[in-house]
Amino acid sequence: MSDVADRLAALGAEAAGCTRCGLAATRTQVVFGAGSPEADVMFVGEAPGFHEDQQGVPFVGAAGKLLDQLLGEIGVARDDVYIGNVLKCRPPSNRDPKPDEIEACKGYLAEQLRLIDPAVVVTLGNFATKLLLKRDVGITRTRGQVYPWWGRHLVPTFHPAAALRGGDRILGQMREDFALVRSVLDRRVGQEADPVAEQLGMFE
Repeated sequence: MSDVADRLAALGAEAAGCTRCGLAATRTQVVFGAGSPEADVMFVGEAPGFHEDQQGVPFVGAAGKLLDQLLGEIGVARDDVYIGNVLKCRPPSNRDPKPDEIEACKGYLAEQLRLIDPAVVVTLGNFATKLLLKRDVGITRTRGQVYPWWGRHLVPTFHPAAALRGGDRILGQMREDFALVRSVLDRRVGQEADPVAEQLGMFE
């Protein structure tokens, strides 16, 4: 394995025994993340659901299948991206993450982002978008744009589960957002990540 893969594996092993918040008492297992340690694109969702909690892999249910389909439409394989969540443990009954849970867990995500160093970060839904952009604005107002973010590019879009509930309109908007991801990858524009800024903490 590469050095990055080794360090991700060590971080995942640490997370597997995490007791930083109350979700440790209700989870089946930690869902740390999955994909290529050399990914150009990293997806950040909200939290594991039932199937993810059972299998230990993010986005394995119906939402995951839709994500795979959208990736395929822009010529990207799931094996070539990295997928994680704001929370590494499933909230009971798939409720929304609580602020103290996000606070307890965000360090793992920050380290994943630092190690993988993707060119594009795609936030799926409100919680990931608000955390990374530090804006208390809903996804419907932030999507459809590419944001400069820590020397990278950030593209917010809906969570695939929202498209499954919301039908063709939301799915069409997600396709527009994935096309933005493709365009950024094709242009390969942007500057290198700033290591000094990274040390200050991207979520502080």
